Amino acid sequence: MPLIWAAISGHGFGHAAQVVPVLNALHRLVPNLRVFLRTTVPPSFFKDRLVPPWDMSPVQQDVGCVQNGPLKIDVEATWREHHRFHSSWEERLQTEIEAMRAAGPSAVLADTPYLALAAGKAAAIPTVALVSFTWDLVLSEYVAPPSIDGRTIIQSIRQGYSETDLALRINPAPKMEIFQRVIDIGPIAEPAPSARAQLTEFLGLARGEQTVLVGFGGVPLDSLPFDRLESLTGYRFIFDGSIPLGSRRFVAAASLPFSFKTLMASVDLIMTKPGYGTLVEAVALGTPLVYVRRYNFADEQPLVDYLHQYGRGVELSLDDFAHGRWEESLQRAQSLPPPSDHVPPATGADDAAALLAPHFFTARR
Repeated sequence: MPLIWAAISGHGFGHAAQVVPVLNALHRLVPNLRVFLRTTVPPSFFKDRLVPPWDMSPVQQDVGCVQNGPLKIDVEATWREHHRFHSSWEERLQTEIEAMRAAGPSAVLADTPYLALAAGKAAAIPTVALVSFTWDLVLSEYVAPPSIDGRTIIQSIRQGYSETDLALRINPAPKMEIFQRVIDIGPIAEPAPSARAQLTEFLGLARGEQTVLVGFGGVPLDSLPFDRLESLTGYRFIFDGSIPLGSRRFVAAASLPFSFKTLMASVDLIMTKPGYGTLVEAVALGTPLVYVRRYNFADEQPLVDYLHQYGRGVELSLDDFAHGRWEESLQRAQSLPPPSDHVPPATGADDAAALLAPHFFTARR
């Protein structure tokens, strides 16, 4: 049976959320496909999402960023972890090469661990990068501590990317010049059907009460200004995290009988950071989005530009977010007119699958 090696960054869940639709689309073209997941993303994420049969090996593929919550990157700790990761680079690379040769995949798909791409090249296995950004672009915005040679680390990362056979650049994404061959593909989004009526009934919403999904991705948000927000009438907040006992205004997303994707398709507004999965899906759904920026992450500006061209979005400053001054931004987001530009069709998963499939047809002949 044909096998694909899928190496996925464990930094949040955004990379896994891009890979799963591609693997499902590839499975439709190659029905006997098997998937080998090389990632530290928990297996629970893939359960009930990934259709083809899969196995997992929880081996670290890259560092990503060290974060203090979803909105603050610990730059010094990020550089320290990259230094640690690269200090054993040759051993890590050899481990991946030997594992790939033992598994015998027809292709390596990486979103976006450069370790897997370098190992696939060394093992003479076709390599494909699925990218909405690269880690060298992210690190280039951060100043390394004097004790760490950041330039050499970035050069090592770029070397891994440069050896890739093909990069599939997912719309929207920043410009990437490190790859030798790049093909642009459509957005990747798979919105769930709406369950708005069921959600309204389950929450017992009052007439005119608006639902706001507050979710900041795979890096947990530990706290909110709950005391200030309890007095914000007219809204019911569904929070992807823990809430205070007895809250009248907040409901924990985990306590509801709906998946996060179903909640996204069923609420009136979404509040988040500009991360690929949530933002692109909100645009596809036509749901107004209030976002809190980090201003130091490589793909943030292209995502914000995409939101304002094709969706409805309002920025909430970090200070206003932290102090519960949400109402004006929520009202502005709801009052925005529909965009004049048509939303690009979410063809990215099918585009990627069509480009990957020939590796498996060749393997079966």
